[in-house]
Amino acid sequence: MVMVTAVRDYINRMLQDISGMKVFILDSQTVSIVSVAYSQSELLQKEVFLVELVDSISMSKESMSHLKAVFFLRPTSENIQHLRRQLANPRFGEYHLFFSNMLKDTQIHILADSDEQEVVQQVQELYADFVAVEPYHFTLNISSNHLYMLPAVVDPSSLQHFCDRVVDGIAAVFLALKRRPVIRYQRTSDIAKRIAQETAKLMYQQESGLFDFRRTEVSPLLLILDRRDDPLTPLLNQWTYQAMVHELIGIQDNKVDLRNVGKVPKDQQEVVLSSEQDAFFKANMYENFGDIGMNIKRMVDDFQQVAKSNQNIQTVEDMAKFVENYPDYRKMHGNVSKHVTLVTEMSRIVEERKLMLVSETEQELACNGGQGAAFEAVTNLLNNESVSDIDRLRLVMLYALRYEKESPVQLMQLFNKLASRSAKYKPGLVQFLLKQAGIDKRTGDLFGNRDLLNIARNMARGLKGVENVYTQHQPLLFQTMESIIKGRLRDVDYPFIGNHFQQGRPQEVIFFVVGGTTYEESRSVALQNASNSGIRFILGGSAILNSKRYAVSRRKLGLDGLTMRPPLSRQHMTHCLNTCNYATYRLLSGGLMVRLFLKDLEEAQRIAKSSTNVV
Repeated sequence: MVMVTAVRDYINRMLQDISGMKVFILDSQTVSIVSVAYSQSELLQKEVFLVELVDSISMSKESMSHLKAVFFLRPTSENIQHLRRQLANPRFGEYHLFFSNMLKDTQIHILADSDEQEVVQQVQELYADFVAVEPYHFTLNISSNHLYMLPAVVDPSSLQHFCDRVVDGIAAVFLALKRRPVIRYQRTSDIAKRIAQETAKLMYQQESGLFDFRRTEVSPLLLILDRRDDPLTPLLNQWTYQAMVHELIGIQDNKVDLRNVGKVPKDQQEVVLSSEQDAFFKANMYENFGDIGMNIKRMVDDFQQVAKSNQNIQTVEDMAKFVENYPDYRKMHGNVSKHVTLVTEMSRIVEERKLMLVSETEQELACNGGQGAAFEAVTNLLNNESVSDIDRLRLVMLYALRYEKESPVQLMQLFNKLASRSAKYKPGLVQFLLKQAGIDKRTGDLFGNRDLLNIARNMARGLKGVENVYTQHQPLLFQTMESIIKGRLRDVDYPFIGNHFQQGRPQEVIFFVVGGTTYEESRSVALQNASNSGIRFILGGSAILNSKRYAVSRRKLGLDGLTMRPPLSRQHMTHCLNTCNYATYRLLSGGLMVRLFLKDLEEAQRIAKSSTNVV
């Protein structure tokens, strides 16, 4: 309950001490923070009769002096300007200002100068600057999540903005938990190192007093990881309930949009899928697809029994009982309808895209060897007319990650096959993935074929067999948790920041994955916590990924046809790097951003530094 409880406590503090009718004013990010932790009925119980976005409130001039305005905003310059305009012409009787993170002194001065009519009753920092989707899983919902893949030279201001948001989110998590951690990061990742350094600077230098909590015997560990160290997990199809819904339909802030799913009643077009509000989902969110079908059948049978008893109304007492139980009956009806709709739609997609066939090959690529059989299986699926373009792309990506060094000729054949069979996705996406997350760039033993212990474990599993061929994959994060529990996380792979070292095994570990987390990893964390290992793990990231978002995120960088164009000339690279003009950078590269291969960028930087001529 730790992350959800922290956010709920902050919302309670905002609302419970302000009596009377209230309007709750949020921004585009805090609305997500609140919606996953608090239901509309709970807000009504706190006398919140109106919820609005700050940008829409700013455009309205209607006076509502009978309402008390409770603002919960991120401390951005845009929000401060919205408040400035509001305070210049107040519409509400009172203004209670709460911010999800640390305010700058200049922002406080702007608010003070703007409050000429003295309507502001309080200004507070309440550190709920993260979306607590599950008790041990949070996200920052960064829309420009793909920016972490860019070297700083390409778009330094956007990358700095990304890093600032990540550091703010991590800081808020530890302020909410009232902890100051020891910080480690993935050695092979520049972005992880940068975020670790900036976070340490904030916690131990700039705001050291704010983070000076009562010390525990062993400080918690913050481990900053790069998504590129495990590109495998977000590319795989999922077969457990929560992960499968996100993979095939999509979950955003614990809500599922069903408007494009057949004939769905109006009240079911957007449904909530939260373990805090749905007992059936809480009990089954980590169950595999086959068990979910049987469990939903049992739920439907139970509902039919209740419905039959409600039809047998003969006396006044029966009628009174029916009226008393009607809210529960209606809630049960909505719950049954929701889960039946979700499973029916997922079954349709599985059949339409032949995902059981595709997923079996995916799992073989992820967990077992055999390059020849893998090449034949992938080739056959690329030729299968029923396999979708996105599934073809994922299969080639998985094969490339597994056999990039072993079979370059066959890999080229698959690139050509993908180019001819898929009009939508090009091999450049696969090649960029290898440049970003290939074997030379990774720290961990992704396929269990580097470390002798992992090789032995895989051999034992192969001899023993697996319980379910579709769920045999374990994310790399599982190995990392095991290493921490056994005290085997190597300093050389995950260095400490500064002179703050771990004394003994930590009791609390917070992972932050730059580039995003997956629900498969969230499941591993929840199951590990349930095993009572003596360590509490919490997982966070810049976004929550499914395979489509991860596989095609590089398209936002203009990388579709990446390798179909030769590198830029020396003069063009010099000009682009010297002028630091991102728009020019894209234009001169034909929208391909100088191939964005690291070797080209390193060469471009070297040329820019050594050259004195500008084109």
